Amino acid sequence: MNKFREIFLDLEQKIVAGDYPAHSLLPSENQLIKVYSVSRETVRKALNMLRDAGYIQKKQGKGSIVLDLNRFDFPISGLTSFKELQETQRIPSKTTVAEIKKIAVSPKLHEITDWPVASESWKLIRQRSIDGEVVILDKDYLDASIIPELPKEAAEQSIYDYFENQLGLDISYAQKEITVEPITKETRDLMDLRPEDQHVVIVRSLVYLEDTRCFEYTESIHRLDKFRFVDFARRRKI
Repeated sequence: MNKFREIFLDLEQKIVAGDYPAHSLLPSENQLIKVYSVSRETVRKALNMLRDAGYIQKKQGKGSIVLDLNRFDFPISGLTSFKELQETQRIPSKTTVAEIKKIAVSPKLHEITDWPVASESWKLIRQRSIDGEVVILDKDYLDASIIPELPKEAAEQSIYDYFENQLGLDISYAQKEITVEPITKETRDLMDLRPEDQHVVIVRSLVYLEDTRCFEYTESIHRLDKFRFVDFARRRKI
């Protein structure tokens, strides 16, 4: 076995065991060179393997920061509410409604959703807290001609449960776009971000009913260290 792989496996085991807890620093390259009696190149190969495996983040001027391994799986495909994810993965979370009101559809929102300009829509902003930190910010826009009322209690629990079981809507499919973008002032004000955080993951979704009407546009903003985005893919020969 290559020496750098041995070092990778040893450090991996220590990170998993908690010898190097989340947000702590690994020993410096010079310290690792002495501990393992290897070259700097070998140490760097091992650290790069740890980085690529999602165990550390290399920060200029600081060293190698251990990442939080307690990440939750966020499915890319499929259409699952946060409440359903919370229950199936036992995520210790709390939802806070930061804003809920009716607004007029702007030209920009019209361009995204094709809803008539100046027609009524709901704007709903919710903060999702895990272990006391706001790590998800959900911004929902809903067609008020389809969703005439939106109780705050439903927004704090599950709007999809309200849509399907109270309003009798048949939610069918969604178009999703996932990007990594710089943090805005609004995002930093409404989320608990770390000083080193410069980017967030944004999942934008247009959600449709069975009759193909678009009734929801969502921007779900995630802190990078708390989630991993997963999917199941089957090879198709073309």
